[in-house]
Amino acid sequence: QELANTAWAFAKLGTPAPQLFEVIAHASEQRIGTFNTQNLASTAWAFATLGIPDPQLFEAIRQESEERIDTFTAKNLADTAWAFAT
Repeated sequence: QELANTAWAFAKLGTPAPQLFEVIAHASEQRIGTFNTQNLASTAWAFATLGIPDPQLFEAIRQESEERIDTFTAKNLADTAWAFAT
């Protein structure tokens, strides 16, 4: 949750921090199985909002989201879909 919250906060402020997001991406990939649907959506949203591409992270989010798609709220689903479309 801390990783997702940090990414979300920087994106909300519109503050790109490429080195920080590189670390967040790597750590998130390692822990993606522990993310809840809100964390998955927030992380994807944050990276997309700041225009920070990370194909490996998005692939990990995609795989994890597919496994739990039926547990997403409408907002989480919309945020995740938007992030992938951006």
